[in-house]
Amino acid sequence: MLDELRAALPAGAVLTDPDLMAGYRADEAKLAVSGAPLAVVTVGSTADVVSTLRWATAHRVPVVPRGAGTGVCGGAAAIDGGIVLSLAGMRRIREIAVADLTAVVEPGVINADLGRAVAGEGLFYPPDPSSFEISTLGGNVATNAGGLRCVKYGVTRDSVLGLEVVLADGRVIQTGGRTVKNVAGYDLTGLFVGSEGTLGVITAAILRLRPKPPTEPVTFVASFPKLPGAGAAVSAIIQAGLAPSLLELIDNASINFIEDYRRMDLDRNAAALLIGQSDSARAAEDVAAMARQCEAAGADLVVVASDATESEALLEARRLHHWAVTAAGDVLTDDVGVPRGRLAELLTGIERIGAEYGMPIATVGHAGDGNLHPTFVFPHGDEAARQTALTAAGDVCRLAVELGGTIAGEHGIGSMKREWLAEQFDADTYAAHRMVKQAFDPLGILNPGRGI
Repeated sequence: MLDELRAALPAGAVLTDPDLMAGYRADEAKLAVSGAPLAVVTVGSTADVVSTLRWATAHRVPVVPRGAGTGVCGGAAAIDGGIVLSLAGMRRIREIAVADLTAVVEPGVINADLGRAVAGEGLFYPPDPSSFEISTLGGNVATNAGGLRCVKYGVTRDSVLGLEVVLADGRVIQTGGRTVKNVAGYDLTGLFVGSEGTLGVITAAILRLRPKPPTEPVTFVASFPKLPGAGAAVSAIIQAGLAPSLLELIDNASINFIEDYRRMDLDRNAAALLIGQSDSARAAEDVAAMARQCEAAGADLVVVASDATESEALLEARRLHHWAVTAAGDVLTDDVGVPRGRLAELLTGIERIGAEYGMPIATVGHAGDGNLHPTFVFPHGDEAARQTALTAAGDVCRLAVELGGTIAGEHGIGSMKREWLAEQFDADTYAAHRMVKQAFDPLGILNPGRGI
């Protein structure tokens, strides 16, 4: 079987050495079960993907598409006897169309590299997950990734105009296009965005770019002595119509993990920090108004960054969260969202769940759109604590649903959260999803056991 696959691909594309394959077996969800793949296929073109999926269909072999492996839900964990299809080698930015405000990219392009490539044209690509310096755009599209700027500019789906997708049997389709408006046929682009490699393999994307803001953004940080006050401030800022370009929350546990990891001079006693930013033409006035809303909600200190360096330092503290908690122990990173008016209830509930299970929960998130990432931290290799974390994470997901929210805001479902879908979907809604999966992948070979 593998000789046939090797013959269809460039020399060296099929890896079977266990030591070489080890680096492709897992993603950042260290608690997810990783299998022993039959092989790893490293592709460099759409034609390579076509050949691999034709072979996989002929032999009924499961295929796990993979980018940089930065996912935290086990969506790229290897499957026993399957193929790991690495798209990281497809790194070309095929086109930057300045007049159309679009870029055509392959799935292995790093998010931040696209940002740097278009900056010289006075443009930027809005979605900026915390892993933007290492995560691939293909993975971002496959999970519908968000980021710090999503409160103003939306998640990845809002920046994808069209896709090139290889279906399970090797056929190549084009969805969407270069136009901003396009209602011809079903919205297949929206369907594939966030599908986690379960419906097809994305080999190119037409992405929407935006002009760089006219002025340098202005950033503030507000410190709150009580956690609900931060949630109340978020609601007040949004209701006032102030349109922050980012609005991020860091709770007390996260503050201390970050300070333990790297000194950032954050207030270790604060219940929460709220980091906000405006990139509008009247950014200074907007930030001043946001600061007033924070003070009215109970902030005991509000500081506005004096320059771009200080502003970037505040954002760096937020982006360090993942590395800080993973340095402290094993982690389970949750990803839940609620209507913004219920953020304070979610924060209070997470705090209660942590106390109930006696486990530290370090919560950060995109507070401006109600999306939080409670992270359960426990000693390395402690199986009992791992089970406790899984149980507590399930409680957090149920709480989010009870508050009218979702069990997955931007990280996807993967293998880690699949069993919790029943907490959000009724039977008929779940069945409708399965009908879509059956239509695109009748043999069930594309990333089986993940997502729906």
